Amino acid sequence: MEHRIDPELLAVLPYLPTVDIADPAAFRAAQRARTQPVQRPDGILVEDRVVAADVPVRIYTPKDADRPLGVLVWFHGGGFVFGDVDSSDGSCVATAIEVGCVVVSVEYRLAPEHPFPAGFEDAWAALRWVADNAASFGADPARIAVGGVSAGGGLAAALCLRARAEGGPAIVYQLLDTAVLDDRLDTPSMREFDATPLWNRPQAALSWQYYLAGAEPTAYAAPARAEDVSNLPPAYITANELDPLRDEAIEYATRLIRAGVRVELHHRPGTFHGSNAIPAADVSRRAAADMRRALRAAFEVA
Repeated sequence: MEHRIDPELLAVLPYLPTVDIADPAAFRAAQRARTQPVQRPDGILVEDRVVAADVPVRIYTPKDADRPLGVLVWFHGGGFVFGDVDSSDGSCVATAIEVGCVVVSVEYRLAPEHPFPAGFEDAWAALRWVADNAASFGADPARIAVGGVSAGGGLAAALCLRARAEGGPAIVYQLLDTAVLDDRLDTPSMREFDATPLWNRPQAALSWQYYLAGAEPTAYAAPARAEDVSNLPPAYITANELDPLRDEAIEYATRLIRAGVRVELHHRPGTFHGSNAIPAADVSRRAAADMRRALRAAFEVA
């Protein structure tokens, strides 16, 4: 498989950590030890709060905005098992500055200690809080987007389904970056990639085992199970070529398109799950720039 990896990504492959969630607590501790503090520029305000039903969030607000800004409610990745607001800090800072928007990064509860629907209910509570309180931190409640990477992308997609079902909050855009969408683990890419860097089929299976904990999966847990995907917000969806999650992203995008939802779909050759966060590679820089360009445009037309 290595001959299929982008050369710049291949060069850093030996330095990437091994993701093994067999012992979630141990892996979380190792990940926190690897996380480096982010140097934040002077042009942004960063505030940690606890909102709604005891949900921690980190709010990034560009300074000196002359009007309320669009707001992205963001959910980190980690297979529903690891990750935190610190792991998304750098990307949230960059998004707030480059898009010119507020970013609210959500610290949702993790499995296996807190299986579904705990993390999803935290995500929903945070979204509702943003909609009710946007003006208090310089955001426009009429321009709310949701987004996330990996498991966070799955949460964002599920929020759009619930907001449609419950008549709000109104969401103008959804960013689904290599999202976890389908618990059935039965796409061609999921069957093929059982030994890929950073994330593979065995880890995906274990993460769903932790997250569902034997519960019957619903569309709020696995959005690919939604029978109706019409009347959802416009979407930006990414798929990486050598990612077990590739096909569920492409299939979800195709279903949205057929249902009349506006979708921008990016499939990136030579990439694997998590490679979008490797800033040394040009393909990663282009992925970030494209996503922020699309979000900026969505806020401009909303």
